[in-house]
Amino acid sequence: MKTVAIIQARYDSSRLPGKVLMEIGDQPALFWITRAARSVPAVDQVVVATSDHSAEDPIVSWCESNGVDFYRGDKNDVLGRIADAALAYEADVVMRLTADCPFLDPHVCDQIVYALTSLDLDFASNAHPSTWPDGLDCEVMTRAALERAAADADLPSHREHVTPFIRANQSVFRQTLVRCPIHGLAGERWTLDTEQDREFLDAVAAHLPDNRPPAFTEVLSILDDHPDYRKINAERSSQALLKNVSADSRASDLGQRSYGKSAALLKRAEQSIPLGTQTFSKSKLIFPPNRSPLFLSHGLGGQVWDVDGNSYVDYICGLLPVLLGYCDPDVDAAVVDQLSRGISFSLATELEAQLAERLLRIVPCAEKVRFGKNGSDATSAAIRLARAFTGRERVAVCGYHGWQDWYIGSTIRHKGVPGAVRALTSVFSYGDLDALEVVLSEHPDEFAAVMMEPATFDAPTPGYLEGVRDIAHSQGALLIFDEVIAGFRFALGGAQELFGVTPDLAAFGKGLGNGMPISAVVGRADVMHEMEEIFYSGTFGGEALSLAAAIATIDKLERENVIESLWSYGQALNDQIGQRIERNGLSDVLRLAGFAPWQHLAITPSTNADIFAIRTFLMRRLLDHGVLMTSTFNICYAHNDVTMELTLNAFDEALSSLARALKKDNFEEQLDCKKIEPIFAVRPVVQGELS
Repeated sequence: MKTVAIIQARYDSSRLPGKVLMEIGDQPALFWITRAARSVPAVDQVVVATSDHSAEDPIVSWCESNGVDFYRGDKNDVLGRIADAALAYEADVVMRLTADCPFLDPHVCDQIVYALTSLDLDFASNAHPSTWPDGLDCEVMTRAALERAAADADLPSHREHVTPFIRANQSVFRQTLVRCPIHGLAGERWTLDTEQDREFLDAVAAHLPDNRPPAFTEVLSILDDHPDYRKINAERSSQALLKNVSADSRASDLGQRSYGKSAALLKRAEQSIPLGTQTFSKSKLIFPPNRSPLFLSHGLGGQVWDVDGNSYVDYICGLLPVLLGYCDPDVDAAVVDQLSRGISFSLATELEAQLAERLLRIVPCAEKVRFGKNGSDATSAAIRLARAFTGRERVAVCGYHGWQDWYIGSTIRHKGVPGAVRALTSVFSYGDLDALEVVLSEHPDEFAAVMMEPATFDAPTPGYLEGVRDIAHSQGALLIFDEVIAGFRFALGGAQELFGVTPDLAAFGKGLGNGMPISAVVGRADVMHEMEEIFYSGTFGGEALSLAAAIATIDKLERENVIESLWSYGQALNDQIGQRIERNGLSDVLRLAGFAPWQHLAITPSTNADIFAIRTFLMRRLLDHGVLMTSTFNICYAHNDVTMELTLNAFDEALSSLARALKKDNFEEQLDCKKIEPIFAVRPVVQGELS
C-alpha cells in the first residue's frame, strides 16, 4: 500500500503573495513542509501539487531545483487537481497537507495515517473541529474516497478546499478525528497567511534544530520561554472562509438539495421506533412532509450536516441545549478527560459538589442543588418538593414544563394521564395577575406551587413577577421558576437574575451541559431539605460525563462573553431580518417576538393562507437555502459572521419567494407538499399562532 503526501501549494496568495517561498529561518516555507512530510514514517513519496497557471512557475522551479516531485493541474478545481495527482503517482492512501504549515509534526501525521489504516476508514484528520495548533493540520484519505469526492462534489467550497465534501458526508465516508492530547491548544496559530505570521514563525524558527522537523512540544516549549512571540500574530481573519461559505449558500438553488437518505432512514426507523424518532419536536410532524432533512450526521460550531451531506446553519440547536455550539473544544475536552476516568460510578464523585457549588454562586435562589437528566426531571422534582413542603396537592402552571403527568395532563396531549391527576393542575395566562388570583381562589389553601416560565417571548411588565410571587405566597404556595430555557441564556443566573425576582425553587436544564443530558432543581435550603425525605433518585443522577460537561460550560460562561454574544448576535439578526420583512411588504404576516437570544418568528394568517401553510412554505425555502429552524431562533455562542451571512442570504430568497406567492390566489398549491399540522400550543404569541 503506497502512501503519498500531497502538499497543496500556491504562489499567488491574495493576502500574502509568494508566501510558500518566503524564508522561515534561513529556508523557504516549502522546504519546511516538504522536509516534515518526508519525515513521516508512513509516507512513501512527497508531491507538491500546484496549478498550471504561470504564476505558479516559481514553485515548480523550486521543486525541480530541490528534487521534489510535483504535479500541475486546474487552478480553480483544487479537489480535481489533488485527485489527479494521487492517480498520477499511484497512491493508495493520500495525505493532504498545505504549504502554509512549516511546523508540521511528522509524528502527529503518522498517528493519523495509522488511525486510517488500522480502523479501515475512508478519512482521518486532526482538524474539524481542530484541537491542535493551527498549522499542524493533516488530512488522510484513501484514493478511492478522494476520487469519489472529485466525481460527486459540485459546490464551490467542495472543489476549492478538497475535503469538505468528504467531511459533510459522514454517512458515506467512514472517518475519525485524532484529538490533541493536550487541551487548550486550538487557539495557537502556527500557520503562514499574513506578514505577522511570517514574523512569528521566523522568531520561533531561530530556536529550532536545523537538521530535522520540530515536534509540536518543542514549539510549545519555545513559546512558553518566549510568551511575547504569541502576540506577534494574534490577529486573524475569517474573511476568506466567509467568502467561500457564502458562495456555497448562493449555489444552493431551490431544487438542488436531495433528502433521499433521510426519507429512506425514516422508513427504516419507523419499523422499530414510533414516529421514527425519540422526540416529538424532532419528528416528521414538525417539518414539511417529504421535503425536509429528518436525520443529521454531525455538527460543528453553529452548523449541522444531514445524512444526505447538506449543510445548514442550525437555529434549533438540539431544542436549545447546544448553547456554546457543536463540538465546543472546552466542553469536549472535559468529556474526553472524564471518559478516561469513568462514566457512572458506585458512589458519588467530587464533580457533583463542584457543579453544585458553581450553581450556588451564580443562581440567586440556589442554596441547595439536585441533578437530573432533563428538564422534565427538574420541573417534576420541584413540584414534588413543593407538595411535600406545603402538604398540598394542587399546582398552577403557566408555560411548558415537560412531559410528566402532572403537567402534560393540562394540555391537549393528555392521553394516558389519569383524570384525578389532571384535575390537580390549573392553567393561568401570562401577564394577568387577576387571572392568577381567580385560579388560586377557586381552591383556597390547596395550592402547593405556582410554576411558570418567568419569560418566554414577552418581557414581564414592571411588577408582574413580583406580583406573582406575592399572590403565591399570600396563598401559602411556593413560587417556582421554570428556567430550563432562560437559564444560562437570558443571563448567567437565568431570568431571575435578569429581572431581579427570586423564586423559592427553580428548574434548570437545556444549555447547562451544552448538549449533554443534565438538569438541576435548585432553591431554598429549607425546601430542598425535603429531598432527604421524598424519593427523587436515579441511577444516572450523578453520571460523570454530563457533570464534567456542565462544569466546563459554566466555567466558559463565566470566563468569556457568551451571554453578551448571544444577545448581540440575536439583536443583529432581529434587525436584519426585520428589515427584510419590511422590504418585502410582509410586516402584516411576519414579525419577530421575544428576547434576542431566543426569538420567535410569529406568523399572522393572510387572506389566502393560514399560519401553517405560510410556515410550511417558509421552512421549505429556508431548508433549501441552508437554514434549519422551526419557528424560533435558538442562538448559540458559535453563531458568527459566517452563519449570519448564510442566514441572511437564505432569508433574502425565502422572503422574496413568500411575498410573490402570497400575491397569488392559489397559495397552498405552491407548497409542493402537504402543510405542517399543529401538535399542541403552549406559548401563543399572536392570535392563532402556535409555537
